[in-house]
Amino acid sequence: MSKKTQTIIVAVKGVILHQGRILLVRRAAADSAGAGSWECAGGKIEFGESLETALEREIMEETGLKVTTEHILYATTLLTSPVRQVVIITYLCRAVQHEVQLSEEHTDYRWCSSSELNALLPPEIIADFTNHRIFELEELVD
Repeated sequence: MSKKTQTIIVAVKGVILHQGRILLVRRAAADSAGAGSWECAGGKIEFGESLETALEREIMEETGLKVTTEHILYATTLLTSPVRQVVIITYLCRAVQHEVQLSEEHTDYRWCSSSELNALLPPEIIADFTNHRIFELEELVD
């Protein structure tokens, strides 16, 4: 396989905490990747952006929330096709307000307890959250 046809994408995601709950957003049904699935807000970095700036921009675009970015929780990578790899860097973020204004990329949102996260997230994200002790965050309610 030619390296010219291979692509690596770098994305940032936010585990956004507010009053003991984590925000999840649901991808639109027409989305080409992960249609209808629940996830943390975030997206691709643009050339020249810092990781934190990209994350805060993506969260604002997707949810209308202004967040503070604290620190990296974990990083992971996955192949989304035989020629496309995505590197995801996940940060802990905090939101002051809870009112969400979704972009067209998402159709629903929920502020979730740990049990709700387990019910909604895809198995691979639950595994990441478990392996990186996200469910053990002191502030997270059950």
